[in-house]
Amino acid sequence: MILSIESSCDDSSIAITEIATKKLIYHKKISQELEHSVYGGVVPELASRLHAEALPRILAECEPWFNQLKAVAVTNEPGLGVTLIEGVTMAKALSISLGIPILPINHLKGHIYSLFIEKEAILPITVLLVSGGHTQLIEVKSYHEMETVATTMDDSYGESFDKVAKMMHLGYPGGPLIEQLSREGDATQFAFTVPLWQSPLIAFSYSGLKNQVRLAVEANESSAYPDIASAFQKTATEHLIQKLKKYFKSHPPKRFAIVGGASANLYLRERVMELLAPHKAELFLSELTYCSDNAAMIGRAALEAYAENAFASCSDITINPRCKL
Repeated sequence: MILSIESSCDDSSIAITEIATKKLIYHKKISQELEHSVYGGVVPELASRLHAEALPRILAECEPWFNQLKAVAVTNEPGLGVTLIEGVTMAKALSISLGIPILPINHLKGHIYSLFIEKEAILPITVLLVSGGHTQLIEVKSYHEMETVATTMDDSYGESFDKVAKMMHLGYPGGPLIEQLSREGDATQFAFTVPLWQSPLIAFSYSGLKNQVRLAVEANESSAYPDIASAFQKTATEHLIQKLKKYFKSHPPKRFAIVGGASANLYLRERVMELLAPHKAELFLSELTYCSDNAAMIGRAALEAYAENAFASCSDITINPRCKL
């Protein structure tokens, strides 16, 4: 079995995955949403302290499987430096005490392999990764062969939802709150401009849209917030759809997936399904349980790394907060 650890941001999570069957034997996650909600976003130093408390509590439940572990996998990139180090430190301690190797795992690859928890991977596949820290379009051919063909120029899709929610004093995380509020609103009441709609670039940008929303929030009473939220969600998603449509003209999809925390947005899922229909492309989605950060996805990616002997020693493994694929 492989024990996997995830601590890249504000979720403390550990999982145990059986190598031969890919079966998820154990999985637990402790969220820090309540502690960070009073600040309207993640406070890195607070997140680090909470990981230091939560991870050992979860690990204690895993002790019955210690003698069956063949490796310990851990997210070491990208993420918040002060939180990544909590998971990596635990992985090093387990490696030394149990005499097992370490598998360093890229967090973004973890999100991609969240599609295949307890399943065989189906590749190649085109993936849209949307989360609080990332908005990327990726061509995935294998575990080691992934090409990022488009990324955000500033804010991410998920981050823009969090910031708009903060403007409206809704709380954190903002994605589910904006999605819920938008159901009560009328998107036609505010005409926000779709970012980069005239640009030929296959790229994403949300800073301009975020500023449009800020001005609307400042100019209107809170009674208008549902309409603003609805118009924002529609425009933010339309931006993704327009760029995907442009990319599909030269790269028609056969298999397409949405991953990351923001992939749980049902409006986004509906729009992508509509976009894929003419292409008769198969849509892959993670279970809602595994959309946000979790150790189960790190464990699934670790199975691929284990098969390729992609081990690291305690002295070699480092954290890379700004690393990409």
